[in-house]
Amino acid sequence: MDKKTILIVDDEPDILMLTSIRLKKLGFNVITAVDGREAVHVVKSKEPDLVLLDLILPVVNGTDVCKKIKNDEKLKHIPIILFTAHSDTMTAEKAKRFGANDYIVKPFDPDELIAKIDKALTEKVIP
Repeated sequence: MDKKTILIVDDEPDILMLTSIRLKKLGFNVITAVDGREAVHVVKSKEPDLVLLDLILPVVNGTDVCKKIKNDEKLKHIPIILFTAHSDTMTAEKAKRFGANDYIVKPFDPDELIAKIDKALTEKVIP
């Protein structure tokens, strides 16, 4: 099986670093972006297998990034898992309205994140 590439989009350096290290140890290729504009550019140029996307980002927020990806015929098949620090305002239904496959609340349990990544990658619809 090919190594899957995951794009992590977060403006918090600690989240980027720790999540990258964990995913690389599990055999994933990891690329990162620190704002919404960069995230859209990276998704278009690299076409990762999955995007971990923070909602609160500089330049372009995570919900707009999610919508841009899901409204692009070439990219809409890419699963997106939203990162949020606000458990009381995020629900699975709301994440799906944004176009995301799932969400996880920060700080997150690494095992829960891996389970959500595995689920999103296996449910991925091929365009």
